[in-house]
Amino acid sequence: MSSARFKIPESVLVVIHTPALEVLLIRRADAEDFWQSVTGSKDDVDEPLALTAAREVAEETGIDCGEGSALASRLRDWQLQNVYEIYPRWRSRYAPGVTHNTEHLFGLCVPERLTPRLDPREHTDWRWLPYHEAADACFSPSNAEAVLLLPKFVK
Repeated sequence: MSSARFKIPESVLVVIHTPALEVLLIRRADAEDFWQSVTGSKDDVDEPLALTAAREVAEETGIDCGEGSALASRLRDWQLQNVYEIYPRWRSRYAPGVTHNTEHLFGLCVPERLTPRLDPREHTDWRWLPYHEAADACFSPSNAEAVLLLPKFVK
């Protein structure tokens, strides 16, 4: 992202989980106590949300759930969204006057605990936790709420 280009205030949150409701959390490199699910903004206003979700999962964990992959059918749009105030520490990444972001919720069911491949510039650690523990560990209230919804979306 060039310095002249601002982040689009529309993003995805992808809860990566196993059939046993274990959730993958990753720790942000720029905030040691911030554990979260995969998140990320659209690269372009016209980018389909499912493409944003698959791209962010690949970028942040190395897990391929893009079109044509073995996990593509396991990426589910939960048809839910959160609108939240952007933390002041990250507001400079957005155009002047932008204070809120719309986050679209997705789930990705992987067959078992996978070992993610992290980009150390973005994330420094990972862990799998039972979903209740994962919700407690999330720094973001909207992320915690999404994790707690997980049993409703697992068939």
